[in-house]
Amino acid sequence: MRRHLNDIEDDILEFQRATNGQRVSRRAFTAGLASLGLAPMTATLTPASARDPDLVLANWGGDSIKAMEGAYVQPFLAANPGEGVKMDSSGPTNGKIKAMVEAKRVIWDLCDRAFQSSLELGPAGLLEEVDYGIVDKSKTLPGFAGRWGVANYSFANVLTYQTKAFGGRTPTTWADFWNLKEFPGNRTLRRHIDSTLEAALLADGVPTDKLYPIDVKRAFAKVREIKDRVTFWSSHADSYKLLRDNEVTMGCLAHTRAVLLRRDTDGAVDFTFNQGVFWVSNWIVPKGNPGGKRVWKLIAATLEPAAQIEMLRRMGNGPVNPAALPLIPPDLAAINPSSPDNLKRMVVADSEWYAKNSASVLNQFIDTVLS
Repeated sequence: MRRHLNDIEDDILEFQRATNGQRVSRRAFTAGLASLGLAPMTATLTPASARDPDLVLANWGGDSIKAMEGAYVQPFLAANPGEGVKMDSSGPTNGKIKAMVEAKRVIWDLCDRAFQSSLELGPAGLLEEVDYGIVDKSKTLPGFAGRWGVANYSFANVLTYQTKAFGGRTPTTWADFWNLKEFPGNRTLRRHIDSTLEAALLADGVPTDKLYPIDVKRAFAKVREIKDRVTFWSSHADSYKLLRDNEVTMGCLAHTRAVLLRRDTDGAVDFTFNQGVFWVSNWIVPKGNPGGKRVWKLIAATLEPAAQIEMLRRMGNGPVNPAALPLIPPDLAAINPSSPDNLKRMVVADSEWYAKNSASVLNQFIDTVLS
């Protein structure tokens, strides 16, 4: 049975804590995984070139598989009849990418990862540099065409709430989220630091332009204030279910899930982009990818306005190509996090801060806040 992605991430965190974050040899790494009852990730990796010539796109499964196939892959195949693309939905974690590259058994050609991953893995020699002779740098948001990664879509984590839970009052800020007296009920936050720390600091009165570098101790203290009333979710499916089943009155959710909840509950659940945290995902290419330079043509195709708008229509992920924005119909613009009217109400996540601090701060968060 395939293990859940979050279980794998937790296993890696457990190993990191066991070794105090120190660098270890590959033999020690394998032995360490075995001591925790984990199978070494490299044991079942086979070079994709030994199987077939298709490019392999790795993402996170669920609805994104069909969305990327329809928005990105099918148009690319129609324009390039000699190509083939296969999807791998097992989740391209940093740990898996590192293991593949170091073992020289890379099976993925391009991976869908948060932008900060390119800033973590690239300097370590684990990624190919983006070929901007093929990929058009102008077709991304400013600041998100990097040396080792290029933006592919945007998303946001937003305040999501039960519309009938508060006697006609509507929460609009993270201070409202923390206000259990005027907005009673249980809450849900992600079992991760992404956006959770920003929400806590905004609730504590930190101005949006002073969020970074994140005051970790202050954010942790704020989360502890309501910890006993919070269910910490690990999967997006869980976050959806908690609101749908009325187990919580408010949550911090991916806006794509919030859009689905509003639709599926006939408006009983709604959300606001106000004080949301805006993120950009990107394409990264593991060092030594089997498909070689062919991968850049596929990446370039995903940045075309039509492909970007189709991804918004299918999944709710926002376009990163500025040329797509004026072509978006009004009904889709309302749910697009990269639309100017929505973006100006949010905080843009600091990818460089997360690249430098995410691993250590996440360990602290799990050990000191969630324990």
